[in-house]
Amino acid sequence: QAIAAPELVAPKGPKILVAQRALPVGTIITADSISFQQWPKQMVDKAYFVDGDTQMDKLLGTVVRHPIMAGEPVTKGALVSPGDRGFLAAALTPGMRAVTIPVSAKTGVAGFIFPGDRVDLVLTQSVSGGENQTLRASETFLANLRVLATDQSTDSEVVDGKTVVREFRTVTLEVTPKIAEKIAVAQTIG
Repeated sequence: QAIAAPELVAPKGPKILVAQRALPVGTIITADSISFQQWPKQMVDKAYFVDGDTQMDKLLGTVVRHPIMAGEPVTKGALVSPGDRGFLAAALTPGMRAVTIPVSAKTGVAGFIFPGDRVDLVLTQSVSGGENQTLRASETFLANLRVLATDQSTDSEVVDGKTVVREFRTVTLEVTPKIAEKIAVAQTIG
């Protein structure tokens, strides 16, 4: 005897914001980490972000304060915005520190670095080469550091679906306490 499989019916109700993948504490929200999904009307909570009432660009650059599972609705209390109390605490991995360093258009890769990216730091210093010659030497002294912010911004501006590239003067990085010491010394010598 054949048994018919139940038909899957799309839930009728508004679209709410859900996580596209697991979002651990400290994740910087990007356009590909969240999206709107149809949700049963009777299960929609006032803490959810509802399509039509939510400005998606305002959520980009916010940081996850409480872990969110893939497919789980994103609640207003789970995200913290730049400038809000507790933002840096949510953005930093436990035991890590935030260090801000100056950059130029050249050292900041012409604005192509965004919060959430990972970067290497190169130390360039002048060294005496004898006979009144000064040589410049460079070395990568730290690798794979997470960018928390560029200038005082933790978000990326999106216009017509494309990220706007803009120059910045500082970059805030997430580092261990030991690496923070190395960066402080490096800033004095190069």
